[in-house]
Amino acid sequence: MPRPTLATIEIKAFLPTQDFDFSKRFYEAIGFTIPWSDDTLAYVHHGHCSFLLQKFYVPEHAQNFQMHLLVENADDWWRHLDELKIADTFGVAIGEPEDQPWAMRDFTLFDPSGVLWRIGHNLPLR
Repeated sequence: MPRPTLATIEIKAFLPTQDFDFSKRFYEAIGFTIPWSDDTLAYVHHGHCSFLLQKFYVPEHAQNFQMHLLVENADDWWRHLDELKIADTFGVAIGEPEDQPWAMRDFTLFDPSGVLWRIGHNLPLR
């Protein structure tokens, strides 16, 4: 009997939102697109990366949820967000880019619901 093909296409996380519409505006402001949305779910996309934003919020869940976005240059992303004044506009926290011991340069960004993002690029291994 032949084995079935178990090819995978994609994996997506479902991110919680405290204010669904405000969170959609936040992600669009930082450069993501939302090609599809209804009253409770939004498909959020940037380049080859995507996730689902959901109208669901439990504080303990949101505040313990973490996403990682691998980019070509974390410093460019940080400058982009700083120039947009994302922290002030959306009342979120953003950290400074730092070289990490796990061979990445990254910075932290909290979304309006408290989801922690680490946005970074790989550093050469020593």
